[in-house]
This record gives sequence, C-alpha cells and structure tokens, in this order.
Amino acid sequence: MPLGAKKSKVGAMGGSGTLISVYPEELTFLFELEKPCYCNLKVVNNSEHHVAFKVKTTSPRKYFVRPNASIVQPWDSCTITITLQAQKDYPPDMQCKDKFLIQSTKVAASTDMDEIPPDTFNKEADKVIEEMKLKVVYTLPSCGGSDDSSVSSLGSRSFKAASDDLMMLKNASLEEIQTIQRLKEERDNMLQQNQQMQRELDVLRRRRSRKGDAGFSLTFAAFAGLIGLMVGLLMSLIFSSAPADA
Repeated sequence: MPLGAKKSKVGAMGGSGTLISVYPEELTFLFELEKPCYCNLKVVNNSEHHVAFKVKTTSPRKYFVRPNASIVQPWDSCTITITLQAQKDYPPDMQCKDKFLIQSTKVAASTDMDEIPPDTFNKEADKVIEEMKLKVVYTLPSCGGSDDSSVSSLGSRSFKAASDDLMMLKNASLEEIQTIQRLKEERDNMLQQNQQMQRELDVLRRRRSRKGDAGFSLTFAAFAGLIGLMVGLLMSLIFSSAPADA
C-alpha cells in the first residue's frame, strides 16, 4: 500500500464486521406525533482488542444518541439508546430516508472511554476504520390491542390503512379514548424506566470490571506480603534458636 494511503472498510447495511456486530440491523421507531420515540442498538465486540466506536447520522437535529461514542472491551457489548425527537407531522407514506453510520477501530487498552482522542476515527495510514450503515424504519402503534402480533401487523400496513384506524379512533367514546391514552402513557413510562435501568446496569458492569481487575492486584500483593512476612518470621526463629542448641 502506498505511503499515506487510507485504510478503510465500508460494510453493508447493518450486520457484522470484523471488529463489531450491531443488533438489530435496522433502527425501528414506533412513531407517534408530538412524542419522542426510542430505539436500542446493541454493539458487540467480536475481537480480542479494545474497540472504540462512534455513531453519526444524516439528521443530527432529529436524533439524540447516548452514548454517541465509547469503547467496548474484548468480547463485551454496549447498548446505545437512540431517541427520535418529537415530530409534528407524519413523514410522506411513513417512509424515512435518514441513515446512521457506525465507525469502529482498535484502540489501546489504556484509552479512557470518557476521553476518546478526537483523532481516533481519522482515516490515516496504517489505521483500519470499519464503517457500518443502518437505515431507519417508522412503524405505527396499535390503537386498541396490546398483543405483539397486532403491533407487528399494524406496522406492516400502509399509511392509508393506519389513517383509517385513526378515523375509527375519533369515533370512539371519550372513556375509551382516555383509557387508550392512559395505557400509552403507562407503556411509555415503563419503556423509559427499562432503558434507564439498562444504562445503569451497563455503567455498573463496566465499573465492576475495572474494580475487579484492581481488586485482584491488591489481593495478590497482600497475599505475597503475608507469605514474605511468614517466611521472615520463620527464618528469625530458626537463627535465634541455633545458638541455644549449640
């Protein structure tokens, strides 16, 4: 490869690469007007190296990504929460042209995940940057059923059919509408709590992993010191008892 050439591998839409895999292979949002929508993305490290990743999108003002960059330890994983900001209008035919790009590269084990160097993802000589593209899909929530199959069925219907369901909802009684609204709010609250718990568990797991390594080193040092102290005490007893035997 000529001097100064850039090493870059561009992957297909979603799926797996040499360094990482992402699940799911496309971002699906349960679209509701004037409400934020959420989607979790799991990044799995397929290698024995520490891998840094960064998330980019073609519409940065519409989406909130946390974390948008981090480091995944060897054979470990990380969960990303992507929030679609509240929208005032339905997109034409419920089609979304937004795209996401995930860049990944190997980094040193000593790299701090909270302070990734800004040039980490620069395409330079002797550096491999893997890139993976994800498309965005919008689905509509069900209007009365809580069964998963009904949600999937509604998500696959055309926008026109979903509009007919909305017209039926307008003809429902006030009590039915209030019940549906209450159920939706409870579902949203449970979803947000679940995502918050997942983020806290990921943070605790990383902290325990770091503390576990340090704890092992301190335990080993203490054990070695105790052995040395016992050996020294034993030698002192041997040498102190030798003149008395003579």
